[in-house]
Amino acid sequence: MTSVSPLRLYNTLAKREEVFQPAHNKEVSMYTCGPTVYGRPHIGNYSSFLMADLLRRWLEVSGYTVKHVKNITDVGHLVADADTGEDKVEKEARRIAEEKRGKGAVVAMADVLAVAEMYTRQYLEDELSLHILEPTARPRASEYVAQMIVIIQELLAKGHAYETDDGIYFDVQTFTEYGKLSGNTLDQLNAGARVSVDEEKKHPADFALWKKCVGHNAQHVLRWTSPWGEGFPGWHIECSAMSRTILGEQIDLHTGGADNIFPHHECETAQSEASSGKKPFVRMWVHRRRVDIGDQKMSKSLGNVLSISDIIEKGFSPLDLRYYLLSVHYRTNLKFSWKGMEDTMKARRKIMDWMGEMEKDGKEGNDGKDSKEDAQNWSAKFADAMNADLNVSEALAVIFDCMSWSRNVSGFSANDRQGLLMFIDEVRRTFGCFDPEEVFAIPADIQALVDARAAARASKDFAESDRLRDEISKKGFEVKDTGEGQKVRKM
Repeated sequence: MTSVSPLRLYNTLAKREEVFQPAHNKEVSMYTCGPTVYGRPHIGNYSSFLMADLLRRWLEVSGYTVKHVKNITDVGHLVADADTGEDKVEKEARRIAEEKRGKGAVVAMADVLAVAEMYTRQYLEDELSLHILEPTARPRASEYVAQMIVIIQELLAKGHAYETDDGIYFDVQTFTEYGKLSGNTLDQLNAGARVSVDEEKKHPADFALWKKCVGHNAQHVLRWTSPWGEGFPGWHIECSAMSRTILGEQIDLHTGGADNIFPHHECETAQSEASSGKKPFVRMWVHRRRVDIGDQKMSKSLGNVLSISDIIEKGFSPLDLRYYLLSVHYRTNLKFSWKGMEDTMKARRKIMDWMGEMEKDGKEGNDGKDSKEDAQNWSAKFADAMNADLNVSEALAVIFDCMSWSRNVSGFSANDRQGLLMFIDEVRRTFGCFDPEEVFAIPADIQALVDARAAARASKDFAESDRLRDEISKKGFEVKDTGEGQKVRKM
C-alpha cells in the first residue's frame, strides 16, 4: 500500500504528536488496559477498547505485526481507585450473595472468582458483537500474583519500596520523574488530591504494591501467601507484571482511557522503570478521551451508563455503535445522543450499500484507460488521513469522496477496478464495521410482520406500514423498499 506520510500519534508522555517507530522494525508490542470485571462494561469503556482496536487494525493494514496484550482485572482494584476500601469484584460478589442468601452472607474466593468469570463472559460476548479483534494474550490479574511478588521484591531490594504494618508501598520520592506522564509532579500533589492520606506513608502519593490482610483488610476474601504474610496486590502492580511477563520490560504502545493517566498509568510507569532500570517503559502512550451523556461524564458512579443491550433494545446493531464511537477522533470527548446513533447508522448503511454495489457492478469498459482520478490514489489519501494521528474524520471524508467519484465515472479500467476493490478491502479491515451482511433465515415472527407490512402498503395504509417498520426495527431487523419488493436484513 502506498503512503505519503509516516504514522504519527499523539504521545501522552511527550505531550505532542510523534512519528511512531517501534523498537523492532515492523513488529509492535502493544498493551491495552482491559476491564475490571465487577459489572458489565458500559459503552464509555468500549470507546477506549475500540480506539485500541482501530489502532491495531490500522497497524496491521499498514504491514505491521502486532503482539497485543489486553488484561482482565479480577482482583486488587479497590473502590475509588484507592489503596483502602473494598475490592470492586468482592463488593459485587457480596451484593449478589446477600441478594440470594440474605444480609451478612459469607462469600469465599470461589464465589468472588465466579462473579468475575460471569462478567468476563459478558464482556467477551460484547467484544465479539463489536468486532473487536481477539488479542494475542488476555491475562487475568489473579493468575499473575507470583510475578507481581517478584517485582515487589526487586523494588524493595533497590530501595524504591518500603514495608508498613498494612502493606508494601512504592516510595515516589525515590523516583525523580514521578509525574512525567500526567503532569502531577510531587511538588504539585497535595494530600487528598486523588492520593490517600496514611500516617505510615512517607509521602501522601506513595501507593500500595501489596496489602496485608490485617486490620480493616482482615476479612479480605481474595488473598495469597507472600513473604509479607497473606495479602493481595495493589491495582497498579498488576499491569506491570502482566506486561513484563508477556511483552518484556519495554513496549512500543500502551493504550487506555484518559481517566487512567493518573494515578494508574503514572504509577505503572514509576514501578516498571524503577524495577527494570530501563527507560522508557512505554515508547508511546495513546489515550482515549471520555464519552459524555449531555453535560456529564458517562460513569457507573453517576448511574448514567449504557450497555450494549441498551443499544440493541433501541433497534441498533452493536456495529452501529462501533461506527459511532470510531467516527469521532479519539482525543475528542464524544457527546452521546440517540440522534447521533441514528445518523451514524444511516451513514454506515450508505457505505455498506456502496461497497456492495461496487463489488457487484464493476462498471468496466473504459477501453483500458485509467480515469482522471486513478482509483489507486484513494488508498494513499486514506492512509495519509489515518497516519495523521488516526484522523478518522478525514479518512471518512475520503471514503465519501470516493463514493461520489465511483458512482459518477462512466467506466473503470482494469487498474481502476483493482484499485477500488483494494481500497474497499482496506477500509473494511480498518474500521471493522462494513463487512457484508450475513446470510440468514428470517424468523417466522419477523416474516409475519414483513408480510403484514406488504399488505398495508398494497392497501396504501402508510401509517400502518410505518408502524410495522418500527416494530420490525425494534426486533433488530431492517426492512427496505426496493424495485424488487421488500428486502430484510439484520441490523
